[in-house]
Amino acid sequence: MHRMPYFSIPGCRKPILLIALFVIGVFGHAFPQRTVEIADSQDQHMFIGDEIQYLEDTTGGYTLAEILSPALNGRFVNSRTNTPQNYNLKSTYWYRIRIRHNPESGKNWVLEFFDQTIDDITAYSPDGHGGYVMRRMGDQLPFRNREYAHKNFELNIPNTTAYDGAYYFRVKSHQTADAIIVLRSVNRFIQYALDEYFIFGIFYGMVLVFSFYNLMMYLAVRQVQYLYYVLYNLSVGLFEMCIDGIAYQYLWPDAPHWNQYAYGIALYGISIFALQFTRTLLYTHKKAPVLDRIILGIMVLRTLFFAVCLFIDTDWFSYKFVELVPLAVAFYTGIYIYRKGYHPARFFVLGYTFLSIGFIHKLLLMLHVDGLNFGVVTYYSLSICFVLEMIFLSFAIGDKVRVLKTKKDKAQKQIIHQMRLNEKLKDSLNSRLEAQVEERTREVLEKSAIIEAQNQELTEVNALLQKQKEEILQMNRLLEKDNEVLHTNVVKVTQARVMSAEVDFEEFSRIYPDNDSCFRFLAAMKWGSDAAGDHYECRKCGHNHYFHGHSPHSRRCAKCDYDESVIAHTIFQNTRIPINKAFYMVFLMYTTKGKISSHKLSEILSIRQGTCWAYASRIKKVMQDRRKEIAASRSGEGWSLLVLDHSFETA
Repeated sequence: MHRMPYFSIPGCRKPILLIALFVIGVFGHAFPQRTVEIADSQDQHMFIGDEIQYLEDTTGGYTLAEILSPALNGRFVNSRTNTPQNYNLKSTYWYRIRIRHNPESGKNWVLEFFDQTIDDITAYSPDGHGGYVMRRMGDQLPFRNREYAHKNFELNIPNTTAYDGAYYFRVKSHQTADAIIVLRSVNRFIQYALDEYFIFGIFYGMVLVFSFYNLMMYLAVRQVQYLYYVLYNLSVGLFEMCIDGIAYQYLWPDAPHWNQYAYGIALYGISIFALQFTRTLLYTHKKAPVLDRIILGIMVLRTLFFAVCLFIDTDWFSYKFVELVPLAVAFYTGIYIYRKGYHPARFFVLGYTFLSIGFIHKLLLMLHVDGLNFGVVTYYSLSICFVLEMIFLSFAIGDKVRVLKTKKDKAQKQIIHQMRLNEKLKDSLNSRLEAQVEERTREVLEKSAIIEAQNQELTEVNALLQKQKEEILQMNRLLEKDNEVLHTNVVKVTQARVMSAEVDFEEFSRIYPDNDSCFRFLAAMKWGSDAAGDHYECRKCGHNHYFHGHSPHSRRCAKCDYDESVIAHTIFQNTRIPINKAFYMVFLMYTTKGKISSHKLSEILSIRQGTCWAYASRIKKVMQDRRKEIAASRSGEGWSLLVLDHSFETA
């Protein structure tokens, strides 16, 4: 703090001072400026209207001595609005207020600048003896240089002598600054500061609580909209801390250069994460593809503008009105999606309604629209709207989760209902098969009874038996053929049941008890059997004559000696698990339509889960490739359609 007596100012002499006082007195009557008196009956007073005057310094080079000169001192004019601003960002502005000091006051007094975003404030306070005391303030200076460790700029008022003093403030800022100057008692300042920091604690506490809760939800359900919502909330919190001056006080007190563009980085985060949150919450890529492309385009343009501001001219960060574009697009998107019937969007629209009200209110205040100042509520209107928006956006996320849960429950009920229908169908099929087996058994018993009666009759009539020997032998042959056909039919019925029904591994093993039975089945499928006719053809040369190969049921070409194993060019090729278990795994995958898990397969077959997963994936691919063939298959073909794996065939 520097003391500057009036006679120490270069070029200033007592006669000149008398002339200056005379001119000021003349112009004071012509353009009177009201003087504010210090009084204990009023704890605070805000300078408005004709209580604060200003002078624009377009060159930025005026000194206090020049300002006190009659030529410039008479050019101070009353503020056109209650809150004057630096309309021309390239100019320096001088503000003047007058205070009538009252040494009989029992309180200490301070002058406070509300706008903590001002870059540079040089205050010239009268000392009551014709001199001035200079003090520099502003957010481009380290925080420790402040007279009070508070987010705003405070200046002590000496009040030991009764006099009318003129206070001059030289203000320079790269962004629009409000010259909100308040005269306060220290007691009122402390009370106000405590109340304000308490409100800040509630607001930023809510931001952290909402962010932490949604972060936990993201880690639990892995829904990306939770993560975007957390980043959006943190960006809002950082922006509010930059605007309130809390970030400078607590986060980077020794880095004042950050104050010039930190808020711009936070605003960029708000725009980008808000738009990304809108896209993921409202499914714009499906429900509104055109709006989704518009949102992506705005994100790209906003990123380019951010890069220009960051690397070319940081003063462009002060054009905060550009944030109205992402806000308007997100708001319109919510309304559009809601009108299309997506109910979770209603909370989204409600939240952005409050946020839009806050932005519009702030914009109208910047344009000095009268009738919109409601005291403390006005100052914190945007913060209040941010809180309301956070609450309703949380409701929107919760509503979306509720809708997804409802759809999931409905799908599960449909699956359970279908499983019950499948169970009934399976029981019906088993009942029919049992009835057929019972009928065949009854026929066999009837035939056996006839044979027994005939044998008894033949025993009693030995003579007739001898004569009818040939006939009986013929009948026995016929009966043997019937038994063979019956046995074959029983086996076929069992095989058909294995092909199309769910059986356990024990029953399945009765049909394919060992490797030889499995290989025999594969050989019949590939080349046919002796009874059904042979259609062997060498894959190398096309020759159709063969010899038995080296491995069981393999065939070696009689012409080129190409030896083809029975599992070559089947789904069991290169399979290292027992062939009968591989058969059963194909059967289980087919009967469950690929829905059985690898853990269940491992439990049933006593095979490692990883092996089951790898082989089951291979079977699923074949089922997917042959879904049309399977759908059009005849009854009884069953899982055998999956055996010949054409993907293994060579050209």
